[in-house]
Amino acid sequence: MEFVPNENKELKISTPYGDFLRFPVKTHVVVKGDSLKDMMDKYVKPHIKDGDMIFISEKIVAISQGRSFDIDDIKPSRLAKLLCKFVVKTPYGIGLGSPWTMELALKDVGIPRILFAAFCSAVTKPFGVRGVFYKIAGTRARAIDGPCDYTIPPYNHAAKLAPLNPEKVAKELMEYTGCMVAIMDANDLGRDVLGVSDEFLSVEMCKAIFEDNPLGQGREQTPIAIARKIIKE
Repeated sequence: MEFVPNENKELKISTPYGDFLRFPVKTHVVVKGDSLKDMMDKYVKPHIKDGDMIFISEKIVAISQGRSFDIDDIKPSRLAKLLCKFVVKTPYGIGLGSPWTMELALKDVGIPRILFAAFCSAVTKPFGVRGVFYKIAGTRARAIDGPCDYTIPPYNHAAKLAPLNPEKVAKELMEYTGCMVAIMDANDLGRDVLGVSDEFLSVEMCKAIFEDNPLGQGREQTPIAIARKIIKE
């Protein structure tokens, strides 16, 4: 199989940790109950070599765990409808800028923490301080996402939570594949590492390898990447 980069992306990246190739792996549309180990067997194992690393989108982990919901099944509260109006929306994902995703955040992260994060954000924003909300709300809140036009159906009509126990998932998949594994929440705006399989797989290195979001932002259907360090002769 010949790997090709997604549109406007490159296979190769230079980082402070060395040069790497990132091979985007195309899969079927993942649904609730899909086995990540079966996906490793079908799409990843035939192509890995010793020393490779596997990067997995947190979205397919969450979806396989049943943590994605059709927005028609989510009933936003009045608080969710109010708070979502103050969320800055970007072209890279709706985040908590919809009543459905905000409702998920209130239930998953908790009302007190979301309210405190919103208060601190409102207080600091006039001084030009950005990102306070998610620093307080945490990575679970940051990983929540909702319907976007560019998302693959049926998830263009769904909102999803962060995956459960991403660190545990990464470690189990490392044991299964023999490769170090990172669970990534990445878009064209930034990268978060939700879980790594091994202490030797540093968060900063993972972010550097995923600097340009090689999995893409739209309907590429490549939720997995095999990363391979280029060894100079």
